[in-house]
Amino acid sequence: MDLFIKDKVYIITGGGSGIGGGISVALAREGAIPVIFGRSDLTEEVASVIYDLQPKTLFIKLDLANNDSGIENAIKEVVHKLGRIDGLVNCAGANDGIALEDEPNAFRKSLENNLIHYFTMAHFCIDELKKTKGTILNVSSKTALTGQGNTSAYTAAKGAQLSLTREWAASYLKDGIRVNCLIPAEVWTPLYEKWINTFDDPQAKLETITRNIPLEKRMTTVEEMADTAVFILSPRSSHTTGQWIIPDGGYTHLDRALTA
Repeated sequence: MDLFIKDKVYIITGGGSGIGGGISVALAREGAIPVIFGRSDLTEEVASVIYDLQPKTLFIKLDLANNDSGIENAIKEVVHKLGRIDGLVNCAGANDGIALEDEPNAFRKSLENNLIHYFTMAHFCIDELKKTKGTILNVSSKTALTGQGNTSAYTAAKGAQLSLTREWAASYLKDGIRVNCLIPAEVWTPLYEKWINTFDDPQAKLETITRNIPLEKRMTTVEEMADTAVFILSPRSSHTTGQWIIPDGGYTHLDRALTA
């Protein structure tokens, strides 16, 4: 199926690894031009894959937190070099475990790291997206819907992303801009693997989680998240806006007590 995204330009924050990295690769594979914003250099492995797929890929090294001018200048650089922006994928962030007992300043810092740059990126991209009738995809988390425990700041950020998705979708209907949200649950990424390995028995912990995932009792793959994201970003999903999409094997919205 032709997704009609060849040579279209998509900015992906956190696009060098994990779910963001998967989205960058999937876009490149379909002929789009990924623009990766990341605070760490691309690994040789990721760089070799993505540049082989799409030599026009652009990487901009950037710390998004508390960096309005840096973000604005980076977006101007994208327009100068590539001439357009067709989509924005807000993906950068991490579950930092800031709980209610932590200091309020830690909460504020977490919001900078996980939420504020979603707004800032969209703010500086919106004029270009109006020109192309582009699209925004926010990447949230199942914790926004379910809670997790001891991670107030992260869940606050992720919940706000759900709300902003519907607010922006409503705000830019007249401009033809579609805004949707991808909600990961249990996705096997390097960060997830690092978290699993903090337990005394990582394999037992993983089995406890996967046995509660209704469809096939397994983790969602990065590729499954990325394929869903690219379809949502593409004109093939041209009448989809304001939606929360949850490709999680039924983990969030089906009863986790279901048996096979």
